Amino acid sequence: MKNLRILIAHSAYLLRGGEDMVVDSEIALLRSNGHEVAEYRRDNSDIAGMSKIGLAANTLWSQRTVQDLDRLITEFKPDVIHAHNTLPLISPSLYWAAERAGVPVVQTLHNFRQMCLSAMFLRDGKVCEDCLGHLPWRGVTRKCYRGSAIQSAVMAGMLVLHRGLGTYTHKVARFIALNDFSRGKFIEGGLPAGRIVVKPNFVDIPAGSNGVRKGALYVGRLSAEKGIDVLVRAMCHLPACQLHVIGSGPEEPVLYLCENINKLGFMQREQIVSHMQSASYLLLPSICYENFPLTLVEAFACGLPVIASRIGAMAVLIEDGKTGLLFEPGSAKDLAKKIEWAETHPEIMLEMGKNARKEYEEKYTPEHNIRQLIHIYNGVIGTRT
Repeated sequence: MKNLRILIAHSAYLLRGGEDMVVDSEIALLRSNGHEVAEYRRDNSDIAGMSKIGLAANTLWSQRTVQDLDRLITEFKPDVIHAHNTLPLISPSLYWAAERAGVPVVQTLHNFRQMCLSAMFLRDGKVCEDCLGHLPWRGVTRKCYRGSAIQSAVMAGMLVLHRGLGTYTHKVARFIALNDFSRGKFIEGGLPAGRIVVKPNFVDIPAGSNGVRKGALYVGRLSAEKGIDVLVRAMCHLPACQLHVIGSGPEEPVLYLCENINKLGFMQREQIVSHMQSASYLLLPSICYENFPLTLVEAFACGLPVIASRIGAMAVLIEDGKTGLLFEPGSAKDLAKKIEWAETHPEIMLEMGKNARKEYEEKYTPEHNIRQLIHIYNGVIGTRT
């Protein structure tokens, strides 16, 4: 396998999350397999020092990105550019600079921002697809981006401009969707089906267990779209069941409504893995379309079955009754029923955990991922001249 030269482009989020972790993991994976990687990084914390007009203009077209890319391409001579988050600081001008230099671009679609200003098809606690396949004017009137009509208008303007220019349909050689459900949504949203491939995220966690498994576990941000209210209401119906919660966020005060919820706060990854290897099952009660929750594949790697909402990618990634259980989205009553069943069938849950580990070994290891990633790169190299 020929070693490649890959330029990774990513604008880090204000609050480090799963997407930032995926970028770092892929860079490390590429380098450990002998490939040369250069990085073009921006940080969204820089937004604080920009004027509103300057930020708006940058979101539509970043001249700095064009200049930086011209220099990096000349110096590094990449075979391919792999873009992750380009908004707002890098901007779609990246795709044009790459095409002018004859370098193909691969874009990972970590969220649904290209079709939904909120990036997750959620409004007022319910799934909303009003802008899917349409101009996102409703997202502006509803202030779907950061609760601001002005910022929503800027984001919508960027999407409309670059759809009109054909940036997404002609300047990106390949899009990476993280699962089949997401791929379907992107096709509905107008991206060319022939350019969208599926490659999931991965983790590197060896098989292991901390002995006897017991109790429920939640890992993630404590925010409304994660279904924290649903989780708490379900646990209040099950006073004999213990739930450990790892994470922080604006919904944290809701956890204090139940005495059987043990609040552990933020933890490092090694500690999280240890808890995953001790729990009986992981809870993912999201009320929005999760694109690819990294927590899910971490749980599978730890032999931990997942009880999740039957919504979006989770309904595709979890095989009900084999690698976990699915419940009706937003239904605390149905979630409580599934938890109660899990508590009374520990041997079956252990078997589901073994199935989950097998699923991980077949789909989500670094070895599988590097083969997929290089195959995608090789499929586009030489397509730009």
